[in-house]
Amino acid sequence: MDSVLPVVITLLALAAVMLISATDRRARTLERRLQRLEGKVDLLLAHAGIAEPEGPGAAEIDSLLAQGKKIQAIKVHRETTGSGLAEAKEAVERRMR
Repeated sequence: MDSVLPVVITLLALAAVMLISATDRRARTLERRLQRLEGKVDLLLAHAGIAEPEGPGAAEIDSLLAQGKKIQAIKVHRETTGSGLAEAKEAVERRMR
């Protein structure tokens, strides 16, 4: 009985690692697909000459950018949209142009 417990614990740990790995792999795949779709939407908007719709907090972000507070603007973008750091940085830099 004592020799079975470490084997069971090892198998459970291995199963947990495999589950986490599969979930992480799926999340990365979905993230890549989402980035490609967002890129395509951006191209379609640009081709049609349509400006990107104003998101929540746009006025505050513009105000922070006017004050030269880029990092704070990125933080506000992340808080209002739930986006990641890289995506928020790109969005704020697009607004700066």
